[in-house]
Amino acid sequence: MKAITEDFLRTELRNSQPDTYYVPEGKILTPAAREYLQQRKIKISTGGRPPEAAAPAAQPSAVTVVSAPEPLKPKYVDYETGAYYQEKPEHMTQLCGNVLVPKDHPRIRFRGKLDSLQALVVLDQSYMAESGRQKLVDDLGDILGVLREMMRCDVLDEAFRNDKILGLTHDELRERSHDPKKFFGIQQMLLPDYSMGRDYALLNQLRAAVRETEVAATEAFRVGNRYTRSDIIEELNRLSSAIHIMMCMYLAGQYR
Repeated sequence: MKAITEDFLRTELRNSQPDTYYVPEGKILTPAAREYLQQRKIKISTGGRPPEAAAPAAQPSAVTVVSAPEPLKPKYVDYETGAYYQEKPEHMTQLCGNVLVPKDHPRIRFRGKLDSLQALVVLDQSYMAESGRQKLVDDLGDILGVLREMMRCDVLDEAFRNDKILGLTHDELRERSHDPKKFFGIQQMLLPDYSMGRDYALLNQLRAAVRETEVAATEAFRVGNRYTRSDIIEELNRLSSAIHIMMCMYLAGQYR
C-alpha cells in the first residue's frame, strides 16, 4: 500500500498516542490521514523512523559476509495501487512529488479547472485594460493572486489560508453578496443582459467559471461523506461572492 489512509491510522494507533508518526520512506499520507494526525496533535515526520543507537560491534569472524545489493529505488509510485515505475507512463501525471495518478483523476480535473479559471482572469484583464478600467484590472489581479496561491497549496499539500478578498473579510463578502440593495443600490439577482456591457458579461462568465471550479473541487476532495480540503472549497465559494460583488459595483458605476 503506497498511500496511508485515515482508516489505516485509526487501526494502527487505536491503543497508542505517539508524539510523532514516522511516515515510512516511499509512502505518503492521504489528506484525510494527515488531518487525522493533526487533530490528534501527533507530529508528522517523513523518511521513516530514525535509526536506533548503534549495536555493539560484532567480534571478528573468519567467515566473509557478502551483502546483498540494495533494491533499485523507484522513480515514481502509483498513488492508487502503490506500483513502482522507473519511467512515467504517458497516461499518468504527478499528483505531488513522485506520486502518479491518471490524468483524468478528480484531483487533476480540479487543477485543470483551476488553471483554466486563472487563464480566463488574465484574458479578462487584457480586455478591461483596453477599456481603461484599471480598478477592474486591479481587483481581478487580487482574484488571480488567490487562485495562484490555491493552486500552490494544493500541489504542495499545504493548508490554504486567506483572510480577505477585495479587502473584505469572508463575513463582509457574504453580507454584501446577500444584500446588494443595501450596499450598492442594486436589485438582488439581476439576470445578465448584453445591454449591460462587455465587461459586465465577462465578469458574469468569470462567476460561472468559479462555480464550475468549486464543483470540481467538491468532487476531487470528497472521501465518502467527508471533504478533506474544506479550506479550498470554502474559498472558492467566497470567490464566487467576490465576483458577484464586482458585478454589483460595476452596475453601481464604481468602476467608471
